[in-house]
Amino acid sequence: MSAAMFYSFVGIMIIVTGLRGMVACRHLLRKVLAVNLMGTGIFMFLIALANRDPAGPPDPVPHAMVLTGVVVAISATALVLTMVVRLHAATGKTSFEEMTDEQQEAA
Repeated sequence: MSAAMFYSFVGIMIIVTGLRGMVACRHLLRKVLAVNLMGTGIFMFLIALANRDPAGPPDPVPHAMVLTGVVVAISATALVLTMVVRLHAATGKTSFEEMTDEQQEAA
């Protein structure tokens, strides 16, 4: 098994773990962490795809895409965490299942 295949496999496993966290967890902070985990798996998979052949240099385009994706992921995470904090301040709840219809309208 080559290194690129190994990194691809590990990236896919990280994506599946994040997807499981998105589906199984009710708490919003855990959902945010699960989305970040899925993003990390996608970044790892893209880096593994950048290795065209072992003898030649890797393709720089996926590396640039991952670098840009990391910056966007940090920004999006900060925005979502701010929204979760505001939701908690407004309703006192941190998951969608706990909120009543009145609380959802107020938020």
